[in-house]
Amino acid sequence: MGDRDTAEAESSGRKEGADPGTVPLTGTGSGPARGAEASGAAVPDPADGAHGPATVPPQRGADGADTPGTGTRPRRRRGRVRRVLLGALVLLTVGLLLVGGVAWWAVDHYTGKVDRISGVFPTKVPAAAQPAPSDGGQTFLLVGVDSRSALPTTGRDAKAPEWKYGAQRSDTMMLVHLPADHSGAYVVSLPRDAWVDIPGHGKAKLNASFSWGGPPLLIDTVQRLTKVRVDHLAVIDWDGFKKLTDSVGGVDLVVDGASRHMNGTQALTYVRERHHLARGDFDRTHRQQYFLRTVLAKVMRPSTFSNPLKATEVLDDLTAAVSVDDRLGDGDLRALLWDNKKVRPGNMVFMNAPAKGTGTISGQSVVLLDSGAGAQLWRSMREDALDVYLQSHDADRLGATTP
Repeated sequence: MGDRDTAEAESSGRKEGADPGTVPLTGTGSGPARGAEASGAAVPDPADGAHGPATVPPQRGADGADTPGTGTRPRRRRGRVRRVLLGALVLLTVGLLLVGGVAWWAVDHYTGKVDRISGVFPTKVPAAAQPAPSDGGQTFLLVGVDSRSALPTTGRDAKAPEWKYGAQRSDTMMLVHLPADHSGAYVVSLPRDAWVDIPGHGKAKLNASFSWGGPPLLIDTVQRLTKVRVDHLAVIDWDGFKKLTDSVGGVDLVVDGASRHMNGTQALTYVRERHHLARGDFDRTHRQQYFLRTVLAKVMRPSTFSNPLKATEVLDDLTAAVSVDDRLGDGDLRALLWDNKKVRPGNMVFMNAPAKGTGTISGQSVVLLDSGAGAQLWRSMREDALDVYLQSHDADRLGATTP
C-alpha cells in the first residue's frame, strides 16, 4: 500500500506541473520550495506580514499528511533547553558531591586525630556505688588541665607522664549533658574547691581526686556525688586553647562592662583569675564558661571555614588540645557531631552546681555544696529533663557578661 500511494502522489505532482526538483521545507527554515521560484510564483516576504521562516506552517503532501517544516523549530529549541538544564543539574550535583566529599573527608580526618585516653573509667567500684544509666541523652565529664602545668598532659602535644600521682591538677570540671532530642547542651560547673568525699581518701577538695588518681578516681568521685552516670570523658589543655584562641584571631570578652579584645595569653590570664573576683571560685567558673562559649562561637563561624588554610590551622589546634576516652571511637565521634550538628553556643546553658557558700576547713578555703538543691538538679540530669528543671528552679546561670 505504501508504494502505491507514493506512485499516485508522484503522478499527481507531474500532472500539476510541479518541478521535479521541488523539495519540501526543512526544519532549517531555508525558505519556500524551489518549484515556486521556477514557476514564477511570488515568494512571501516576511516584511510584508507573511509567515517568516520561524512561523511558516507545515506543508501538506498529496496524502494530506504534514510535511516537516519550520513548525518543528520550537520543539528543537525545547530540546536544547532541556539539554542545557540537564547539563547544569549534572554539574551542580557533581559540585555538591565534591563539597560533601571534602566535608566528609575533613570530619573523618579530624575525628581520627583526636587523642584517645585509655583506662579512664573506675574499676572495682561496689555495685551500690555504681549509678544507673540515665533515662536519655549522654553526659560527659569535661576536665580542664591546670594551665600552670610545666608540660602539656593531654592532647597530641602531651609530654608529661599520663596521670602520674600528684603531677597533674585540674582547675576545671564540668558535667556536660546532651539531651536525647539534640536541642542543645547543659553545662554544670563543679567548683574545684568543692569539699567532697573522695573514695579511699576521705574528705578533700574535688580537684585532689584528679591529682591523686587521675580520671578514674575523679569519675568515681563525681558519680558518687551526683548519682549521674558519666558516659564519656573529655580533657582539654588550657594551654592548647590559648593557641586555638590565637588561631581564630583572638576573642572579644566583656569585662567589667567594657568589651576587650584578647589574644590567647590574655584570655588565659582572664580564665585563671580568681583572687580579685567578688565571688571567688563561682565567678572564676563563669569566666571559664564564658570563654569556652565565646571561642566555640568563633570557631563555628562560617568565615572560619571560608579560608582552607585558616580552617586547617583551627581544626589542627582544636583537635590537638582535646583528648577523649578510648570508648569514644571515630565512628561514635562522627555520630555525635552529626546528631548535634544544629547545636550552637546560643543553645547551650551554662550554670554552677548549687552551693551554700564558702568556708574554711583545716586551714583551707573550700566551697560548700548544697546537697538538697543539688539532688534535684542531678535527678533532672539523670531523667534528661533539665529544661523542665530550669523552668521551676533558680540557678546560678552564666549571663550575657561575667566579671
